[in-house]
Amino acid sequence: MSRAFTREEDSENAIAGVGERPISTHRNLVTERGLAMIEDNLADLRDMLAKAERKGDRERIAVVSRDLRYWTARRESAELSVPEPGSDVVRFGMGVTLEGDDGKKVHWRIVGEDEADPSKGSISHVSPMAVALFGKKVGDVAAVNGKEWEIVKLSDKAEN
Repeated sequence: MSRAFTREEDSENAIAGVGERPISTHRNLVTERGLAMIEDNLADLRDMLAKAERKGDRERIAVVSRDLRYWTARRESAELSVPEPGSDVVRFGMGVTLEGDDGKKVHWRIVGEDEADPSKGSISHVSPMAVALFGKKVGDVAAVNGKEWEIVKLSDKAEN
């Protein structure tokens, strides 16, 4: 096939040597904060794309276009999920305080995959820890990677 018949999008990706960002096969559950983050990313990327197009920066256009396609797909598949107020079992969007065998406490907020940032106290709803916690109550124990964690507190408010 002649190169003249290749899609422009393909040639843009080849310029920057970038492939598509993989999109998770899991449900795209998002918190209110996660949905706002997606919207902010889309707005920022549209601005970056306009600037790159004005400058004629083909490599930057390819990278930003790829990211714009990713975030557009994530916005289209986003499912806003808000925890039921006063829920006594661990659900998506909730904060969970755990205590390990050593007495050390940790707090996690269970969020969407794109929003998760363990260094800031949030974990993805598809992470092993979140999966082990779902449906459990205060006093229940969850085992992850051979370590047991007791649930000592639940919160349906955005603490992280």
